[in-house]
Amino acid sequence: MKRILIPASGAVLATGLLAAGLATSAQAAPDVAADALAKNAAAAQEIAKFWSENNNAALKAATASNVWDNSDVTKLKSSGGYSADSKPGLIGTPVTKSSKVHNVNLPKTIGKVFFVNNKGEKKWCSATAIQSKYKNLVSTAGHCVYDVADNTDVMSKWVFVPGYYQGKAPYGIYVGKQAFTHYDFDVYEDFDRDYAFVTVYNGINISSSTPKEVTKSVFTAHTGPKFVKAKEVTEAEYLAGVEKYGVNGPFQAKPVDPTVETVAKPADVTSKNLEEYISKGINGVQLVGVETSASEYEKAPKGLENGYKFERLSVPVPISQNEYDKLVADKADGKLPYIQLRQLKDDKGNVIGWEKQQFFVKRWTKTTVKMKYWQESYFTVDVAVKDAGRLGDNVGGQGFAWNQPTGKYIRVFGYPALAHPDGNKNFTGVTPKWCYGKTSAKVVQAPAKKIEEHVSIRCSMTEGADGGPWLYNYSNAKRIGYVNGVTSTFADQDGNNRIDTITSPYFDGETATVYRSAANVWSGKIVG
Repeated sequence: MKRILIPASGAVLATGLLAAGLATSAQAAPDVAADALAKNAAAAQEIAKFWSENNNAALKAATASNVWDNSDVTKLKSSGGYSADSKPGLIGTPVTKSSKVHNVNLPKTIGKVFFVNNKGEKKWCSATAIQSKYKNLVSTAGHCVYDVADNTDVMSKWVFVPGYYQGKAPYGIYVGKQAFTHYDFDVYEDFDRDYAFVTVYNGINISSSTPKEVTKSVFTAHTGPKFVKAKEVTEAEYLAGVEKYGVNGPFQAKPVDPTVETVAKPADVTSKNLEEYISKGINGVQLVGVETSASEYEKAPKGLENGYKFERLSVPVPISQNEYDKLVADKADGKLPYIQLRQLKDDKGNVIGWEKQQFFVKRWTKTTVKMKYWQESYFTVDVAVKDAGRLGDNVGGQGFAWNQPTGKYIRVFGYPALAHPDGNKNFTGVTPKWCYGKTSAKVVQAPAKKIEEHVSIRCSMTEGADGGPWLYNYSNAKRIGYVNGVTSTFADQDGNNRIDTITSPYFDGETATVYRSAANVWSGKIVG
C-alpha cells in the first residue's frame, strides 16, 4: 500500500485538483475527498436539458475521453505481489431486475458517463451502476470525473446514461451530484488511486411533443424548442398577405441577386432632380463617380454624359497629418494609384496643412433587384421532464470487492473507441465490449505515469473503455458480479504499437473507505 506523505518542511508542491490546506507536520493524507457536481435540483435539471435538447444532440456529439496519448502507451514493469492492507471483503449481494438483453454477457448496469472538460469539449467514459444504500451510485475512473489534463477541478455537466446507444437513453439520464475519490488522486493526481464513486440524482426522462403550428406572437414568447418553415410565394400572394397581417406578419420579402449595369443618361434629367439622381437614384437609376487618373480626367469634357468630368468629387479635400501619412504609405504600396497628396506650406516653407485630391468621371448606372417572397409558418415543441426513478431500481447494481487475491479471473466491460497507437481502429465506441482473463499475479508499474501499484489483464480495448468495471465472480447468467477495479490505463507489452494490456488500481481497504463514504449518501429527485 503506497502512501503519500507531506514532509515537515511542507515542500511538496500540491499541483493537483484541490491543492489546499497542506499540513505542516508529517502525516498521512486523509483517505476521502468529496466534491460537488450539481449542487441542487435546479442546476441538475439544466445539465440534463443540456445533454437532451434537440433529440440528445450533445450526447451524440461527445467523443471518447482522450487522457492518454500514444507516448503513454508503453510497456509495463512488474513488481512484487500486492500486500493487502486489511482482510478481503465483499459488499452487497448482487441483484438486478430481470430484463431482455440481446447479448447475454452484457450487464444492464453499464453505460457511459458524459461530461464537459475545461476546454469546453464534450467527452465520455465507461462506467457502471454499483450497489449503495440509496441505489444512486456510479463507479468509474477518477480521470473521468476530475479534469487532470488541465489540472483543474471536477468535470462540468457530468451525467451517467446506462445502456446508452447512439443517442438513446433507455433508462433515463442521471446527473451527478457528488464525486468521491481518494485524497491522493484529488490533490496529487496519483493514478494509483484512479477511481471515483459518484452519487447521482434520480434519473429523468425528457420527451418532446409533436410540433404544433402557432401564431408568430406565441412562437416569439415560447422558451422551449421551436422552428420556422418557409414556403415561397408570388409577389401577389405576398402583397395580399402583408395587407392582411401587416409588415411584421408571416409574409416576408428581401432583395436577392442585384445587378448593376451602365445606362445612358436619362432623358428627364434636369437641374431640379439631378441631386436626387446623385444621392439615391430615381427608378433604380443613379449617377455615380468612377475614379480615374488626373491625365484622363483632364481629357474628359464637361457635362452630364457618361465619361464626363465629375467636378464636385474631384476637388482638393483638407485632411489631417495622420490621414496624410497613412495615405502616403498606401500609395507607396500601390493601393491608391490615382490619388494626389500635398503638403501646404506658408511663405517660409513651414508645413501648415495637408490635402488629397482624387479624380472622377460620371457614370449612369441602373440597379435591378430581384425580390424573393415567402410565407413563414411557426412551430413550437413542448418538452416534458419526468422522474425516471432511482438508478438501482432501474438497472440494478454491481457489488463491491476489495483486497481480493490477484491472478483471479475477471470480466472487464467498456466502450472502446479510439485507435491503437499504430493508427489501426478496431472499435467504434458504439457498443460495449468485454475482456475475460486472469489479473496479473504481480503488481505492475508505469513510471512515466507515476503508477506503482496497478493490476493488469491482457485486453486489446482502447480508450473509451476507461472507467469501465472489472467484475470479480461475474455471472454470465445473472450478468452481475463485484466491482474489483476500473480501467485506468492502456499498455503495449509486445512493442508492436498495439494495445494488448489494460490496468486498474488495486482496490484495497482505502478504496473500500472511499466507496463506503459514497454508498451512504442520499441524492434525491430532480423533478417531482
